[in-house]
Amino acid sequence: MCNLYRMNAKEAEVAKLFSARATTSVNYSTEVWPGYLGLVAVGGALRAMAWGFPRHAVSKKSGKPLKPTATNNARDDKLRGNPMWRDSFRDRRCLIPVTQWCEPEGEDRKNTRTWYSVPDETIFALAGIWQPTDDWGDAYSMVMVDGCKQMSDVHDRMPTILRRDDWARWTDGTPDEAFALLQTWNGPLVVDRTDELWSTRVVARSTPSML
Repeated sequence: MCNLYRMNAKEAEVAKLFSARATTSVNYSTEVWPGYLGLVAVGGALRAMAWGFPRHAVSKKSGKPLKPTATNNARDDKLRGNPMWRDSFRDRRCLIPVTQWCEPEGEDRKNTRTWYSVPDETIFALAGIWQPTDDWGDAYSMVMVDGCKQMSDVHDRMPTILRRDDWARWTDGTPDEAFALLQTWNGPLVVDRTDELWSTRVVARSTPSML
């Protein structure tokens, strides 16, 4: 699963690559954590949305509603059956521009950041779905598939990387056509193992999860 990624290209560069309208009012994080604003391409425009669908729960002690948690990764095998994802997958698919995504590697609480990217691609697209919410406005989630061999020692799931020829099919195709694109990446990856600790910060809004 992915709980951190980078999108540090300029908006104009992203707009040109994705043939999307750029605006001067889009504010988004370049290092994106769950609950932060990230840039997505949808409906021919670039938009900033919150990363993670809000999930609601109540306190076991008091019975009072808790703050919603950000569910920022959606499993491919749950898209059609889980009510959280079903309608968005059918009607609201988007592209998530990314320069790198990150996974924690190593011993718990001492793990470090390992970054993944696509060779010769400054920006690439991950499969996403989105929905309007009462809590955070429009929000999006990444779609996850089985991990490839190159990252099997770090995690068994990975984001769905979409080839450029498949971008329009993902956003505008039928659900069956889109579902067929949910495949484990079979190309090479650039792997950047760092000594940087994963994080000591408090994640905005919630602890992320994946259904």
